[in-house]
Amino acid sequence: MTLSMAVKTVCSWVAPAVRVDGAAAVLKLGMPHMEGEHEIQGLQFWNGDPTVNLLESDQELNAMLLERCEPGWILRTLPEPEQDVVIAQLLRRLWRAPPQPHPFRPLSELTGWWRQETTAQIQHWPDKGLVAEGLRLLEELSGTATSEVLLATDLHAGNVLRAERASWLVIDPKPFVGDPAYDATQHLINCDRRMRSNPRNTIHRFADMLGVDHERVQLWMFARSAAEPRGKWNSDSLELARSLAF
Repeated sequence: MTLSMAVKTVCSWVAPAVRVDGAAAVLKLGMPHMEGEHEIQGLQFWNGDPTVNLLESDQELNAMLLERCEPGWILRTLPEPEQDVVIAQLLRRLWRAPPQPHPFRPLSELTGWWRQETTAQIQHWPDKGLVAEGLRLLEELSGTATSEVLLATDLHAGNVLRAERASWLVIDPKPFVGDPAYDATQHLINCDRRMRSNPRNTIHRFADMLGVDHERVQLWMFARSAAEPRGKWNSDSLELARSLAF
């Protein structure tokens, strides 16, 4: 079984750079990508807390000159229980409501796009009832949050780097405004072994660290594992959804 459901595509080009004053930086060119459309604005909003600093940008080219993290170790090198602590701390710092007006899209726009993609693949669904319930929940959960904040949506241990300015910094945010409970899911999706062996307790523990409703996190995890679009549909890909069904 794989818990990484969405189709993976290359969505940016990144290279080390040196500024005129000799300072180290990173040049990032973002490719046209629905989920990452407002990365520049998100980095401007968070202003280095707890993300990498955006040094310069060109929105028309979707080009970013970013702070270089040194030594740049990836959080994924630590054991997953330690990753949990760091990710939870970072998410709680990221979650702020942006002042109006702002450019950020609602989370419902992302889940609506997923629903359209999955519906177009209906002939490949291995369990139509389970996928249909996941689609229903993707819509319902997007509209029933009791609070809404700016989400990273793609925060996992591969997008957190060790740095000198701060112990850990977030890279590659894909900001949408919505339910904080949703933001627990990307890290959990990447905790493959624990989510196979003990999904409910793993969710409950991480939700408690975040201070969010563990039942909503479980529902989001069910909805994503059941109905998020993917390149290959098979019965194994729905195993997690079945284990989380209420």
